[in-house]
Amino acid sequence: MAQKTLDDLFHETLKDIYYAERKILKTLPKMARGAQDPKLQAAFEKHREETEGQIERLQQVFEIIGKRPRAKTCPAIDGIVEEGEEILEEFKGTAALDAGLLAAAQAVEHYEISRYGTLSAWAKQLGLKDAVKLLDETLAEESKTDEALSKIAVSAVNTAATEKKAA
Repeated sequence: MAQKTLDDLFHETLKDIYYAERKILKTLPKMARGAQDPKLQAAFEKHREETEGQIERLQQVFEIIGKRPRAKTCPAIDGIVEEGEEILEEFKGTAALDAGLLAAAQAVEHYEISRYGTLSAWAKQLGLKDAVKLLDETLAEESKTDEALSKIAVSAVNTAATEKKAA
């Protein structure tokens, strides 16, 4: 068996996050439609637009390493998305729905932050300066989205979730 290198690991992880971003892009409109809080709906819609740009940046990273953009199934993101869909179904029409959706969205953000941080560190190690810039740009967006979701949770959604019925 051939020796695996950091280049190989970088490429495999890039395929993983490419799959994840494409899956997230398909899921965000459902979450926006399901959300009851207008700020949360807007956050999901904004992140959908950002995700389109993130996918384009990933395609550029594939180009930098001389590989065709290809996705590899990511069981982790599939599981997180499945949990979000369960929340949409099980808590529909309840005051707790938005808190659950927000928690699922932050699980996605934390996964993405982890992946982009790792990919950026590896790109630095591999001397892929242009890739580092692209990955760091996405990492900054993901961190800002996570912060924005936390503010929505604290300012309205978690309090509303304690009510008996949906607003």
